[in-house]
Amino acid sequence: MSKTQHREQVRRRRHRRIRRRISGSEGRPRLVVHRSLKNIAAQLVDDAQGKTILGVSSQSIRARGTKVEQARATGKRLAELAREKGINGIVFDRAGYVYHGRVKALAEGAREGGLHF
Repeated sequence: MSKTQHREQVRRRRHRRIRRRISGSEGRPRLVVHRSLKNIAAQLVDDAQGKTILGVSSQSIRARGTKVEQARATGKRLAELAREKGINGIVFDRAGYVYHGRVKALAEGAREGGLHF
């Protein structure tokens, strides 16, 4: 097993462990983060109904700048769309990623946009 495969396997195990403890509802959906090498994406999920409320990615908003700046802009855009739908509070699911860099920037952007978590 290569180092990259092992790292991904550890992240998935961590994500499963986190998901046992947190869950989103209609009033307080779960903000899920997905980070790839080039982009970052976030979704608001209602786990009670099993539906995605909305999703935003750095690619869909055509964010510019460094990856961290793109992540912050993605978080702000997600917060704007959520506020339009009447969502103020969320549960943050970092999906096993370390809360640092782009994941942290996305969370801070969502907080700047007015989401509470």
